Amino acid sequence: MSWIREGELTIIERFCANIIKAGPMPKHVAFIMDGNRRYAQKCHVERQQGHSQGFDKLAQTLRWCLNLGIREVTVYAFSIENFKRSKEEVDGLMDLARQKFSRLLEEQENLKKHGVCIRVLGDLPLLPLDIQELIAQAVMATRNYNNDVSESLLDKCLYTSNSPDPDLLIRTSGEVRLSDFLLWQTSHSCLVFQSVLWPEYSFWNLCEAILRFQMNYNALQKARDSYMEERKQQQMERDQAYVTKKLQQEGFASHGDSRRRRTLLQKCTAMREERIQGFLQALEHKRADFFERLCTVSA
Repeated sequence: MSWIREGELTIIERFCANIIKAGPMPKHVAFIMDGNRRYAQKCHVERQQGHSQGFDKLAQTLRWCLNLGIREVTVYAFSIENFKRSKEEVDGLMDLARQKFSRLLEEQENLKKHGVCIRVLGDLPLLPLDIQELIAQAVMATRNYNNDVSESLLDKCLYTSNSPDPDLLIRTSGEVRLSDFLLWQTSHSCLVFQSVLWPEYSFWNLCEAILRFQMNYNALQKARDSYMEERKQQQMERDQAYVTKKLQQEGFASHGDSRRRRTLLQKCTAMREERIQGFLQALEHKRADFFERLCTVSA
């Protein structure tokens, strides 16, 4: 039986889920699963048991999300700081993660039929040297093309570039901080901090967080739309300034010939897009090569 799909919502849970789905729903939810160790201490069990129940809670939460129509979930499972814990606890966590995520990945083909895709990503302490060199070369190349560097380009360079930014970020255990998790991607997300420990998380806790998202939906959407419009306007102003400079170099007046201005603007946009696509393709190639070598070493 599927680890995620086993079990169904109760009648009252299905009823409430249908009511909640009548409002705007988050398409992408991020979780900071905090409180496993405090849960173990509270229940007087080994820490490993707390972590194991935390992984089981993740599977249950993914089932709730699936039933609510939330098709993308990102979770904070382990940080660089966690390596400071005892070797026994870290090794136990790594073994547990291999077991649970391997089982999760085995179910991916079945879940794809429901529009769900699973990706396991991690923040690396340092980028591989060849990727650092590629980015350094790109930065040097942009000295003559300042319009290439933008927030939009940075979006496309992230590992999460193929995903929409989270609509809702939830942290459990009462901690009110993000711990450097998805800082760029959650600038216009609804942030919900709940006091419940992660292994004790319930369907009703998730419903509460979604209701908070719905209450703030209009304000969040307005802020996001305004931000995107501002980015477009800034790019247009940079392009216009570039075209004006080119016209002046060609001996035209500052306003220039309208037809020539349009031609230069179209050419500027097309060439920038070509340079950006070339850079992104090279970056993706370097990433794929790095992960292939990483998997070879791990094997």
